[in-house]
Amino acid sequence: MFEYFPGNYVWNLGVVATLNSGGLIDEVDRACRPIYDAAQRGEDAGTPDFLRAWTALTDQLVAQAEEAESAGHTLTAGQLYARATNYLSQAERLQSASAPGRADVYRRVLALQQKAFDLKDPGITRVEIPYEGTTLPAYFSAAPVDGPAPVLILWNGLDSTKEHMYSSGHWAELAARGVSCLMVDCPGSGEALRLQGLTARIDTEAWAAACVDYLETRDDVDTARIGLAGWSLGGYYAPRAAAFEKRLALVVAWGANHNWGAVQRRRIEREGERPVPHYWEHVLWVWGHDDLEKFLDFADGVHLDGVVEKITVPFLICHGENDRQIPLAYAHRSYEQAVNSPNRQLRIFGADEGATEHIGLDHLPHVSTYIADWVADTLKS
Repeated sequence: MFEYFPGNYVWNLGVVATLNSGGLIDEVDRACRPIYDAAQRGEDAGTPDFLRAWTALTDQLVAQAEEAESAGHTLTAGQLYARATNYLSQAERLQSASAPGRADVYRRVLALQQKAFDLKDPGITRVEIPYEGTTLPAYFSAAPVDGPAPVLILWNGLDSTKEHMYSSGHWAELAARGVSCLMVDCPGSGEALRLQGLTARIDTEAWAAACVDYLETRDDVDTARIGLAGWSLGGYYAPRAAAFEKRLALVVAWGANHNWGAVQRRRIEREGERPVPHYWEHVLWVWGHDDLEKFLDFADGVHLDGVVEKITVPFLICHGENDRQIPLAYAHRSYEQAVNSPNRQLRIFGADEGATEHIGLDHLPHVSTYIADWVADTLKS
């Protein structure tokens, strides 16, 4: 993996994710140079510096976008707003859950993202999915096809947002293959957590049911061909949901998070890498807990043993052989236990091709296109 900040895995992961999601190396370099020394103080200490530096870059791009927009160059403006959203959302992701002003930063991310949609990708719309008396915020990308199209629901992990899903470009790969995409901030992630206080839960089939219920109301969706993919912690969320929500036509674990609870036991012993700074504060925020010891007992229940056996649809598991967060052995465990899937496939990404790190962030387009091909082939078969 490209390591701009030697020895700081968490910051490096953010840089690589940004570059592989539409960021430009010159812009990223200009943001990172002023904070190079701050990275040496550790992944937690310098995060306000990271936000300041990347906000300065965001401000510069927004000023350029406004100038382009006023000149009638709407596509250029939309591209600038999209990159500004990418940079600011990655910087926001690294902040402490209790950082002053974090919610305001995220609200700005939402506003910039909408500007990018309006000027660059008007085919993407914001939607609200009814869920237990409230809603789950989401973006819907409609495939450019005649009649109802198959659709892939895409779920976050522990620390990503639907804005990261957009910047990944996975929706565009699906659209090019005739598949729509519903990018969802499920409970414990993105806007659902930050602005609505919705926290994660073990029985993720509840979110899946809400997503499918919503899609069944749309006349542009082929309701017999609805798939579900989840990356990172979504590699637990999605298989769990598919085991119990039988209206789904396929499922993808984009990172095989077979036993997330056991990973937390390893992390408390400082084994393996972590995805974000201020890690335990973030984890408790996501799941709605305030006592770490009690939470670890609760997290022991976040696993797929005895669950993936109930998956009865095609099941793709993708994992990097050098994933420093989630053991490769979990990918094999999910595959070995999914004995009732009519088409289970395990794809390990190796060093000779890249995408060996967590969810393939070091070569994200490579993993994205592989998954898009598999999803399109499976939903159309």
